[in-house]
Amino acid sequence: MKFENLILNSLYVACFAVCVLTFGAMITTTPASVSSVATQTSAAATAGING
Repeated sequence: MKFENLILNSLYVACFAVCVLTFGAMITTTPASVSSVATQTSAAATAGING
């Protein structure tokens, strides 16, 4: 019974770690489309172009 509990606890920790890393990656990354729009908007503002 101890061996099974150890395996299940290890699996739980591994799954939790994968979920936390995935969630962290989703929260911290900025999509390329948002970055390019921000760059285009700032370039248009610098050039004095109203879109």
